[in-house]
Amino acid sequence: MIKVFLRKGKEASLERFHPWVFSGAVAKMTGEPEEGEVVEVYTASGEFIAIGHYQIGSIAVRVLSFEKRAIDKAFIVERLTAAYNMRKAMNLDFSERNNTFRLVHGEGDFLPGLIIDIYGSTAVMQAHSVGMHLMRNLIAESVIEVFEGKVNCVFYKSETTLPYKADTGAEDGYLIGEDKVALATENGLKFLIDWEKGQKTGFFIDQRENRALVERYAHGRKVLNMFCYTGGFSCYAMRGDAKLVHSVDSSAKAIALTDKNIENNFGADSRHKSFAVDAFKFLDDMKQGEYDLIILDPPAFAKHRDALHNALQGYKRLNAKAFEKIAKGGILFTFSCSQVVDKEQFRLAVFSAAAMSRRKVRILNFLTQGADHPINIYHPEGEYLKGLVLYVE
Repeated sequence: MIKVFLRKGKEASLERFHPWVFSGAVAKMTGEPEEGEVVEVYTASGEFIAIGHYQIGSIAVRVLSFEKRAIDKAFIVERLTAAYNMRKAMNLDFSERNNTFRLVHGEGDFLPGLIIDIYGSTAVMQAHSVGMHLMRNLIAESVIEVFEGKVNCVFYKSETTLPYKADTGAEDGYLIGEDKVALATENGLKFLIDWEKGQKTGFFIDQRENRALVERYAHGRKVLNMFCYTGGFSCYAMRGDAKLVHSVDSSAKAIALTDKNIENNFGADSRHKSFAVDAFKFLDDMKQGEYDLIILDPPAFAKHRDALHNALQGYKRLNAKAFEKIAKGGILFTFSCSQVVDKEQFRLAVFSAAAMSRRKVRILNFLTQGADHPINIYHPEGEYLKGLVLYVE
C-alpha cells in the first residue's frame, strides 16, 4: 500500500480527528497512487496516523479511519450498522408514519464522500469521491446485508456528483434490484420521489424538522412556498390548517410533482394553488401583504468560493423582497444550503435585507439540517444548511 508522508507539523489537524489531508500538507509519497486508491498517512517522523482514499485536488486524502485496518466489506458493514443504529435511536426506523431518512451523511457518519438516502425499500446512493465510486458495489451489497430484507434495491446516482476531471464514466442506474414505486412516507405524509431524474436523491430529507415547524406556525395563515420543488413545505402547511398555500417553482416538472403530492395527501383541496414561474418575478408581481407566512428555500446560490460574493448579494436581494412584501405580523422562514456561505455570513445578508426594509424584525428560531444529517464534531464544515424563522412587524 502506498504511504503518504506529511510535512513536519502538518499532523495537528489529524490529531484533532479532522477527516481531510490537504495537498499542501503532503511532503512525499512512496509511489503514484491512482485516484480513489486507499493509502496510509504517516507523520514526518514515520508514525501512522490515518488511512483513507487518495484524490487529486486540494483535498489529497479523505480519511476513513484513524486506526490501521483493512478497508473491506467488514469495515463498510460496521460503519453502516453504526449509522443505522443512530437513526433508530432517533426513531427514524421504518414505521407506518415514516420510511424515509438519510442513512449516511459523508463525514458526519465517518464515510467521507458517501451519501445514502432510504426511501422505503430503496436506497439511493451518491458518491462524491472516486474512492467511494470504486467501492459502490461493495457498499450496495453491505446496505442489503445491514437492512436484513427491509431494503432490496440500491439505485446509484453519481453522474453529476463525482469530480468532473476524474473521468470515471459513471452512469446512474440500479446496482441491485429495481423499484419503480417511488412513494415515500415522512411524518405520515406521502411524497412521490423521482430518484432517477429528480434533484439530489429525489427529495430534500434534510428539511424534515423544519417542515414540521412550518406546520406548527401555519394555522390560519396565508402561506407562500417559494422554490417549492416537490411541495414538502406546502404539504406540511396544508396539514397545519393554513388558510391557503401557494407553491412556486420555475420548474414545471417540480410543480407537477407538487400538485400530485398535494392531491395524494389532501385530495382536491381548493386551498392550494401552484405557479410555474421565476421566483423573483413572482415576488415582484405579488401584492404587499398578500401572504403572512413566506418560505424561502432556494437552491445553492454558491457551489464554490469564487461565487461567494454574488451569492450573498442574491440572498440579500431575495430576503429584501420578502421583507418588503410580507404582511404585518408575518413569519418568514429563510434558508441557505450553500456550504461556502457560513451561518454568520448568511445572517448578515438577512440582517442587511431587514435593515433595507426598515421593518421591525425578530428572530424566533435558528434552524439547521435534520438530525439524520449529523455534523461530525471534528468537521464543522459539515454544517451546510442554515435557516432563520423571523417575525416581521
